[in-house]
Amino acid sequence: MTPGKLITFEGIDGAGKSTHLQWFAAELGKRLAEQGRKLVVTREPGGTPLGEKLREILLHQPMHIETEALMMFAARREHLDKVILPALDAGDWVLSDRFTDASFAYQGGGRGLDTARLEVLERWVQKGLQPDLTLLFDIPTQVAAARLADARSPDKFEAESAAFFELTRAEYLRRAAADPARFRVIRAERSMKEIHKSIENILLTDCFL
Repeated sequence: MTPGKLITFEGIDGAGKSTHLQWFAAELGKRLAEQGRKLVVTREPGGTPLGEKLREILLHQPMHIETEALMMFAARREHLDKVILPALDAGDWVLSDRFTDASFAYQGGGRGLDTARLEVLERWVQKGLQPDLTLLFDIPTQVAAARLADARSPDKFEAESAAFFELTRAEYLRRAAADPARFRVIRAERSMKEIHKSIENILLTDCFL
């Protein structure tokens, strides 16, 4: 059995990545079904019963930055063990709404945690595993903020300052520039039609189908 692939969606809050993930999942799922493969759609933090409990704490409870980072990676270790690795071993594909790039962007860029500590956690928890493809939905922070203003009651990350999101966005873009073979940066301030066209091109050229 050929191992599966891990695809991740990333971006600051308000970029619309979760909405676009639904469309991408439907299109990719159909193509994989034709090959007799399955698509597992999941999210971080979360993805498992324990991970979802940790998600609720992480999104709503104040805590020390190191506690936050450790809890993110604890949820990720469980996610890998219970969902991601079994699916990949079975030849299925995994599509995750956020993964480790989010930890570097939010806890590293936004919160200012030393990235060397995050790198230690990354090596320990992931043991070398990285996504095969990452779609980064990039958007000016003021546009993202306007979208969030019209959304539901914000969680603690969504309620962060403009300066926080500028730092988070900058770290995402830094990581994308450092690993162009893995990242595809999508301008997320465009219309839904334009974004879906970009995603469709990625399906055709980057998803090994």
